[in-house]
Amino acid sequence: VVGGTTYTGYLPYSDPYYSTPPPRIIRKIPGNGPITDLSLIDVQCNGWSEGGVIGSAPAPLIAPTAPGTTVTFKWTTWPDSHLGPIITYMAKAPSGTNITQWLPGNSAVWFKIAETGKSSSGVWATQTLINNAGSWSVTIPSGLAPGQYIIRHEIIALHAAWTYPGAQVYPSCSQIQITGSGNRSPTSFVSFPGAYTGTTQGIVYDVYTNTGSYPIPGPTVWT
Repeated sequence: VVGGTTYTGYLPYSDPYYSTPPPRIIRKIPGNGPITDLSLIDVQCNGWSEGGVIGSAPAPLIAPTAPGTTVTFKWTTWPDSHLGPIITYMAKAPSGTNITQWLPGNSAVWFKIAETGKSSSGVWATQTLINNAGSWSVTIPSGLAPGQYIIRHEIIALHAAWTYPGAQVYPSCSQIQITGSGNRSPTSFVSFPGAYTGTTQGIVYDVYTNTGSYPIPGPTVWT
């Protein structure tokens, strides 16, 4: 849900089989499986390189919205065993580039806009997601400069993350058009792949023995 308008997500088990696939704002995903090799382009917007689906592909639609508005993601039923953080990034398409044709590749263009890990009382973001019937909302940063952006929204499941590879990354990428006359832009960026490695804090983490705070992977949230 972007700015009050509902957009159906990419449906990997039906969309590819239409003679004319339904247009989406969410880039293609090959299925509901995770990415565990953090060196693959699949960690950016999904993919299944082992099966020949290398990374994702741009979507045909763009959802207009304004800075300060809420974007709500609707996840399918999430297993309660798959504990972990929920993190959201954005990336702005270069000036003069149509986002429906843009692939960020290995460029450092991503900035973090939201993150939730484990609360002080031990409640994981994924548990909150389940309690909210699979609904998760983030706010577009206020004053964000206009342009075409990708929103990269992910869950990192840690139920097997006591070693690397083990953490399971579930990313999806949606295309939006930021309107208005904002003039704020971040100055620090990361790449996918690149932002996470096997030695990044929070990627190797034993959810069964660690009772303290959880170090969320990636950069600090841009505000």
